[in-house]
Amino acid sequence: MENRYINSVTPEILNPTDQYEVKILLAYFLHQIDRPVTPNQLTEIATGDGIVNYFLLSEAVNEMLSAGTLELKEIEGTSYYVLTEKGKEGALSFKKLVNKSVRDRIYAAGLRFFAKLKNQRDVTFEITELEKGYLLHCKCMDNELELMDLTLFAPDKGQAEYLQSKIMQNPTDFYCKVMDYIIENEEYVPSVSELEEN
Repeated sequence: MENRYINSVTPEILNPTDQYEVKILLAYFLHQIDRPVTPNQLTEIATGDGIVNYFLLSEAVNEMLSAGTLELKEIEGTSYYVLTEKGKEGALSFKKLVNKSVRDRIYAAGLRFFAKLKNQRDVTFEITELEKGYLLHCKCMDNELELMDLTLFAPDKGQAEYLQSKIMQNPTDFYCKVMDYIIENEEYVPSVSELEEN
């Protein structure tokens, strides 16, 4: 009987349902991620995975700004949320009041979000139509260094877009697998039977 109830507890049931918990969660997240976050980025990270209700998030952010635990700073013409020293102290002191699984989920969502942003900056694609089929041109950069410039053929546009989406899921892993394949590639040695056929 007990197992049935334990198995029915989903991560959503454990989500913060009051403003106080959301404020602690946001302070914890901003402290852990340790970088300025724009209002839109914070909204997408916190609400995108259903971790925090949008209205609770808005109220919590407004209260944090009023209380001085969060401030809105302009950096190179863009507004960012930055946790104040008071906010950092609260994040460390009260983090255990929010379920660890929820804390882990928002942190993981933030890491995925910023990894995706980096991928979009570092990897560019161009799809070119041919007489028969399409070419997918992929360029991988690391800051100013060009790591890879690769062109793949696809029989139709849908498959070219599918290849693009697969590469974008994890460009670093794709690049590493290409490098591994090149390093492990060996000269082809035909079998005796293949030689005899010729």
